[in-house]
Amino acid sequence: MNSFIGISKAQTTNLAVVAPGIAEALLATAIGLVAAIPAVVLYNLLARKTAGCRVLMADAAAAVLRLVSRDLDRASPTARIRAAAE
Repeated sequence: MNSFIGISKAQTTNLAVVAPGIAEALLATAIGLVAAIPAVVLYNLLARKTAGCRVLMADAAAAVLRLVSRDLDRASPTARIRAAAE
């Protein structure tokens, strides 16, 4: 924006008028990249760790369901009624 303001004030488009605005824009871009690149790396790292935890939790839940299911299948109908009453 400063480049366009400088062009309109000077009524010319030479390097001396445009360069400060371009330098400012490049600096802002560099600062944005310095902030964005580590943020993306950390996000991806946390997303992978979260996905790994989800898999572990799903496996643990499936194992618990299998054990409970086996116990219920082995129990007699009378034992199931007693267990439900307790």
